[in-house]
Amino acid sequence: MKRLALLLILVITLTGCDSANSPENNYPLSARGSFGASLAEDGRFAVIGSFELGGHFWDLQNQERLYDWNHQQDGFSDLIASAFSPDGDFAVTATVTDLVLWQTVDGQPVWFWSSPGEILDMALSRNGDYALLGLANHTAVYFDVKNGGVRHTLRHPARVRSVALSADGRFALTGADDYVARFWDLQNETVISEMTFDNVVNRVALSPDGQMAFSAATLSSARLWDTQNGEILHSLSGDERFITRRLSHISARFSSDAQQLLTGTASGKVMLWNTQTGRLEQSWRLAQRGRTGPVQTGVSAVGFSRAGGYVAIGSNGLLNELR
Repeated sequence: MKRLALLLILVITLTGCDSANSPENNYPLSARGSFGASLAEDGRFAVIGSFELGGHFWDLQNQERLYDWNHQQDGFSDLIASAFSPDGDFAVTATVTDLVLWQTVDGQPVWFWSSPGEILDMALSRNGDYALLGLANHTAVYFDVKNGGVRHTLRHPARVRSVALSADGRFALTGADDYVARFWDLQNETVISEMTFDNVVNRVALSPDGQMAFSAATLSSARLWDTQNGEILHSLSGDERFITRRLSHISARFSSDAQQLLTGTASGKVMLWNTQTGRLEQSWRLAQRGRTGPVQTGVSAVGFSRAGGYVAIGSNGLLNELR
């Protein structure tokens, strides 16, 4: 009888209702989903690489699509990655082979460059001067976007799947297919600290001051750690009880004061963490499109809104406003 009761408790725990909240509001940024998306630091602007019509630049405050961005004049580009400069004045978009720097004030292109390798992820520095590219050729390169050429090369033993920059552009964080996240001094091209996982590191994020790192492995653990000594500060799970839930965090962002962290999973869940305690403060489940688009959605990008609250973009092309 006791064994049966224990089994019932375990079943309820594993199959119980999702405690995540629903978005306060949602609306489409693309008609049929996207390859990827990014949000400006203050959550006002978004870039989305749609399946059908290339890239779109959105003013989220006014719910208005301002520009359509493509890398070719008479066609649509498959934009697999994008990023904003910390000041929001520039954005960069990428296909697997090339990248374009854009001015956000008028939507005009600044420069077009071919990449030294297949692009998997990227981050943009202040004023749009440099882009850190995570490449499939086992390197991360610090690329001079305005003048061309590679300034620094960070060599890895595997594909570099995720990258992040500190606000001053001095430090870089990379996540690679060799199961290791590395914190780098860009000027010296040397590793300061690193964190080893048991699977591919598919998402990294760096606090603005470069003191705290987030990194997560595919269907495995996610951690907050000290970049100076490599010590784990908190292991982040997500509503764990009797067993570890295997999650894939595919997006993440620190607040400007690094007191909070937003993460988004491949299964469509957004989580807000207290970085000082490691506690989960709130969670949401992204809206679905049903018959008009992809039924399932991952969280392509998360951000803190300048109007208060939070925003998240699903791979189904919906913008979600969260409270």
